[in-house]
Formats: sequence, C-alpha cells, structure tokens
Amino acid sequence: MPPIITRMRSVPSPIRVALLLALAVLPLPADASPDGPVRVTSDSTAYCAELASRLAEQPHGHAEPARSLAEEGQRLCGKGHVRTGIAKLRRALRAAQAGG
Repeated sequence: MPPIITRMRSVPSPIRVALLLALAVLPLPADASPDGPVRVTSDSTAYCAELASRLAEQPHGHAEPARSLAEEGQRLCGKGHVRTGIAKLRRALRAAQAGG
C-alpha cells in the first residue's frame, strides 16, 4: 500500500472526510481560451527565433529595455543556454508591449 494511504488510516474519520471534501472543491485549471489559437512552446532555438521575430514586429521592440534584453536573450540562445535566452526574450517582449 502507498505510504500516503497508510498514513491516512491513522487520521480520524471526520478529518479524512473534511480533507476529501476540501480536495473536491479545489478549482480546476481553466481551459484554453477559445478566442485564440493554442500556442505550443518548447525550449528550442526555433522558439528563440519565433520570440525574436514577434519582438521585431512590436512598435517599441527597438527601445530600451526591450532591445538590450532581446540582444542578451539571442546571445544566450546562440550559446546553447536556450531556457535562459527564452526567459530574456519573453521579458523583452513584455517590455516592448508595455511601451518601452
């Protein structure tokens, strides 16, 4: 028997019921928005390029701090630090969308 089930047997019955009820009412994750397409991302250099392309389309994509964040993100992606590069590129995109 799994250890969690063994430990639950030592919990008094009313508390077990309360715990199960609490778990039953927890909110479930929201579904994807039906308004837009579902975008699947991965930690790849192709996704780095997609983010850089999306950033280039932004009106404030060449303003600071978006520009320096994007340069750093592309440099990191190019050196094989894809996850960190993607994080920088996402920050750059948010900064550009915020107006600078």
